[in-house]
Amino acid sequence: MAHQDRRDDDVTVRAADRPGDLGWTVMAHGELYDRQFGWNTDFEALVARIVADYAADHDPSAEAAWIAEADGERIGCVFLVRGDDPEAAKLRILLVTPDARGRGVGTRLVEECLAFARKAGYRRVVLWTNDVLVSARRIYQAAGFILTAEEPHHSFGHDLVGQTWTLRL
Repeated sequence: MAHQDRRDDDVTVRAADRPGDLGWTVMAHGELYDRQFGWNTDFEALVARIVADYAADHDPSAEAAWIAEADGERIGCVFLVRGDDPEAAKLRILLVTPDARGRGVGTRLVEECLAFARKAGYRRVVLWTNDVLVSARRIYQAAGFILTAEEPHHSFGHDLVGQTWTLRL
């Protein structure tokens, strides 16, 4: 059952540091984006690369990942990793499961990312998304991100419009 427009105190946001967290992140993205948008396994491969790079060589003082849980089940995730510019972090692979949407989970995950980015000394957070991800874009806009670039591309089996959003901290 979906919950609409309410924050739930029974949702826990924690570090993505338990066995299965990283694998769940890849699996959930692959399954949900296929179901919702018909995206092919190229998208799952992209997420797997992001997760593998994080798992193999992340600096805990500058990079982190979180899992949202409710009733002992994973319902969301987000990663914050170093950007190409040392002053900029990248917010990556935000996901909230369909049953958990509308409960403030995505907002809480983004807030956790931004708090960490500030504490780590970043001056900006940048993210790349696609215009079809309307709910995620609303979360980014509410957090103060500004659209800084748009470009059509063909990825994941579809014609899409990629977007870069930036937040100055």
